Amino acid sequence: MLLEVIATNLADAIAADQGGADRIELVTGMLEGGLTPSLGLIERAAGSVSIPVNVMVRPHSLSFHYDKHDVQTMLTDIRHIRKTGARGIVIGALTQEGRVDVGLLQGLLAEAGELDVTFHRAFDEAADLAEALETLSEFPQISRVLTSGGTAPAPQAVNRIQELNRLASKTHLNILAGHGLTVDGIGAFVRETGVQEVHFGSAVREDGHALKPIDPKRIAMIRTNLNLSPVKK
Repeated sequence: MLLEVIATNLADAIAADQGGADRIELVTGMLEGGLTPSLGLIERAAGSVSIPVNVMVRPHSLSFHYDKHDVQTMLTDIRHIRKTGARGIVIGALTQEGRVDVGLLQGLLAEAGELDVTFHRAFDEAADLAEALETLSEFPQISRVLTSGGTAPAPQAVNRIQELNRLASKTHLNILAGHGLTVDGIGAFVRETGVQEVHFGSAVREDGHALKPIDPKRIAMIRTNLNLSPVKK
């Protein structure tokens, strides 16, 4: 079982590491679903924690459809991220018809090189989730798909996530479940869906508020509820 936590600044990243997260998704603009953080933050976070840092590559929150200017920005960001010590990137793109934008994805992956790759929750806005998963399975560089099983919070889509996890098990992809997961409910959610990677944002922060600091104790509680060994730092 792998626990990923969203960090939006250096203090978040350090707290996530100390609390027992297994991987960090580094973003800015958390209320907008995550945008590309600054190069300075990426370098500092990657150099300050002992766990992998995967960086959001998303130039705006207007949509998951990108024009040629957006694409050039994303390619430049990936090129810089490769030099920072970050372990991976988090990307995603759809066509206007709601299908995975294969051509754009091929270009981004070519620039990514050996970076670990997550396809983000653009997936949840795809017209056909099973078709989107099949398309993504054709890209060996993509390790996982972050999903809540649609646009609603993940706990409301247990059956769909269970089915996506079943489909993914026939491929190299992992399902990373996120959005709306709770500290108290995570054990039952994992048992019901069978997922092996979970993703937390607001629920690991003080008062469960997206704009408040990470509370390492909440991360430790999640590990307890998942029956994971405590992390010794």
